This record gives sequence, structure tokens and C-alpha cells, in this order.
Amino acid sequence: MAVYLITGGARGIGAGIAQHLKSAGHTVIIADREKVQLPGIRSIMCDVSDEAQVASLMTGIEAVEGRLDGLVCNAGYMVRKPIESLTLDEWNGVLGTNLTSTFLLVRAGLAMLRAARGVVVTIASTRAHQSEPDTESYAASKGGLLALTHALAISLGPDIRVNCISPGWINSKAEALRHQDHVQHPVGRVGMVEDIAELTGYLLSGKAGFLTGSEIIADGGMTRKMIYEA
Repeated sequence: MAVYLITGGARGIGAGIAQHLKSAGHTVIIADREKVQLPGIRSIMCDVSDEAQVASLMTGIEAVEGRLDGLVCNAGYMVRKPIESLTLDEWNGVLGTNLTSTFLLVRAGLAMLRAARGVVVTIASTRAHQSEPDTESYAASKGGLLALTHALAISLGPDIRVNCISPGWINSKAEALRHQDHVQHPVGRVGMVEDIAELTGYLLSGKAGFLTGSEIIADGGMTRKMIYEA
């Protein structure tokens, strides 16, 4: 079975992906600023925006697991505030975790990924295409991640495939949702963590062997829906 690294795997979508891959029999490592206990999954504390920590992370995987078949770049967070209040440190922090980390991780893990003819899956967002107010740093990071995905796919192919998932509204915190939250989606419901986990598993598998440089928008159809204020 394969060895997969999931960043931002302590909770939410990342944890769901990790558990899905583990249940399929794979060896799974999660890297997060928070160390957690997930049965059968190795958890490593790592700030993936830090070059030295990423290098140490990959050295450790090479020493312990001996290979890396797939990398899921999921780590990310949002600072939501008016641009006039957004500091440069906050801007750089979001871009470092959400975007630069993928560059650092792929570069540090490149030899193992090439040896395994591996796969990279980046987790962007529909906010790479559309925005709410006061989300400049997050939108920029996700738009950059989408572009980085297809750049890596061209540079690293055919040895390594690189694809992107852009989730819409995913109920990653098990929030209580309203009827109107679900019915506004063309598919009739808000997304679940399992939706993204299963899609990630597909992209990592040989079944997706003809896909690289692609973005899959998983948003229940919302970005295709015309919305006018009543």
C-alpha cells in the first residue's frame, strides 16, 4: 500500500482525508501545527510555512517510511478583516501557510515523489474564483495555489501528477445547518468532509491516471448558479 502525507491533517477536511486513506489500508502521516492522536496515523508537529521544518519533516519520512507516494497540501487558514486593517504580517502568514507551503513541500519531497511516480493533490477553494468582502489574503493564496498546481503539473510530468480540488461550502466543523443552507445548493445539500476525502482518494489513485493540472470544483453546483438579490 501507499504512503501519504496530509498537511493540516489535525482536524476538518485534512483529518477526514487522513482517516479515509487509512481506512483504505494506506500508511498515513499528518503534519500540523497541532499534534493529535488519530488511530494508526503518525502525527508530526510542523509549521509547513517554515523551510527548515518542512525539510526535517521530509527527512523523517524518508527515514521512517522510506517512501512517499502522495502529498495532500491541505494546510490553510483565513484572516478575515478589512484590507485597511490587514497587516503585512497577517498577509504573509496566510500566504505562507496556504500557498508557499506547497512549494516547500513539493521541493523537499521531490526525490521520493519521483521515485514513486507519485501524486500531489492541492486543496484550494472556490474563493479562487469568487469572493466575499474582506478575504483578500485568503483569495490570493487560493488563486495562487490553483496556478501553482498547473505549473507543477507541467514541470513535473510525466513522473508526478498534480491536481487541485476547490471545495465550496463543506461542513467541516459539524455545525448545525438550516434548511435554506442545504436547499440553495443545486445538489440539495451542503458538502461533507467525506465528499472531499473520497475525491482526494480518487485523484491519488491510478484510476485518475489521465488527470494532471486539473481543478475539480466540488461545491454542489454553487459556482454555476446565477444568484440575484430578491
